[in-house]
Amino acid sequence: MLVVQEAPRPQRRKPRSRIGIAIAGGGPIGGMYELGTLRALDDALEGIDLTRLDVYVGVSSGSFLAAGLANGLSTAEMCRIFITGDSRPVRFRPETFLRPAFLEYARRAAALPRALLQWLGDVATRPLDTNWSDLIGRFGALIPTGLFDNEAVERFLRHVFEAHGRSNDFRQLPRKLFVIAVDLDNGATTRFGARGYDHVPISRAVQASAALPGLYPPVEIDGRWYVDGALRRTLHASVAMDEDVDLVFGLNPLVPFDASLAQQQGRAVPRSLIDSGLPMVLSQTFRTLLKSRMQVGLEKYRTQYAGTDLVLLEPNADDAEMFFTNIFSYDSRRTLTEHAYRSTLDDLRTRRAVIEPLLKRHGIRLRDAVIEDRQRTLLDGLEPAPPRRLRPIARLSRALDDLEATIAETRGAKRARRRRRR
Repeated sequence: MLVVQEAPRPQRRKPRSRIGIAIAGGGPIGGMYELGTLRALDDALEGIDLTRLDVYVGVSSGSFLAAGLANGLSTAEMCRIFITGDSRPVRFRPETFLRPAFLEYARRAAALPRALLQWLGDVATRPLDTNWSDLIGRFGALIPTGLFDNEAVERFLRHVFEAHGRSNDFRQLPRKLFVIAVDLDNGATTRFGARGYDHVPISRAVQASAALPGLYPPVEIDGRWYVDGALRRTLHASVAMDEDVDLVFGLNPLVPFDASLAQQQGRAVPRSLIDSGLPMVLSQTFRTLLKSRMQVGLEKYRTQYAGTDLVLLEPNADDAEMFFTNIFSYDSRRTLTEHAYRSTLDDLRTRRAVIEPLLKRHGIRLRDAVIEDRQRTLLDGLEPAPPRRLRPIARLSRALDDLEATIAETRGAKRARRRRRR
């Protein structure tokens, strides 16, 4: 589903539009869906380079994609890392993200004897004051805060961001990147990458942003504990809009599923989600909460950022494949990424009359050959992996690419000024 929210009061025409992207979370499956969407945009849009935007904002699993793009990691390379597995500098192993948090288990278990002795002492001295609620409260602190170890995730991210001429330092990136997390002890939103928080390694910030309570333990940074950035807001597109951008692309993979609509479309789905048990009920509840917050946010963007256009890409409400895919099933990542790729191209084609004029204002065009090709697949435009280069050579190559892009932008701005004078 493609939502276009035009700016009520577009900003005065500039030589070049400032463009940002905000990528929401959604767990492993949400991240794969967003990767397919990004790859489709990369193929279908001309006049824009997703690795050379002005501002990047990432939340939870979307923070890795945002950080990768800001670091010059193309959608093609991310597909090679996560989908085809033929990336030379990086080897992705799904089990890295699903390793049990044994250290967390051990730390909590080590506190059990002391808690047990204290409880037995209370029972012996004040038996009438001890009840089940006291027991649950006392021993609840011994439950691990996360099932899986996210330290291995941080090590993987650090390797990705430090390889092939990239950087794990916010301050060394040529463009602004913000990774959103929530301070566990006060519920405040933290923008890693902003002044005062840009010294934190990008990999550590992404680890914190994706620390969904219950799945991953909170992450300690400078004596504070951080959890998933989606706990406060869904998209955090306002972070990009605060940077005076003219256009924001938003990606949100989690929307409520409409079973009745899916049935009308002839899809084989359960009569009611309750038939699928607690996991589907919780999933629908979580998605509904995220979507309601998203709608409130869209209304605020329209009034508070009246000069910024917004293009939001989400799954359709009847997308059964997205809803019923097991969030822990990395085996389905290729199928789901391909599904997102095709769905995005379909949305661009069906909403062309609406989105084409908006994109044109920002110097972006649709590639007819791509969006009209109904048989096109994710892998059709995936060029072979480039040869591996030494880090200094890779850094030099990236710097030359940035210089070439800057020169091209400067020349384009001069030509635009000359046309206006005429």
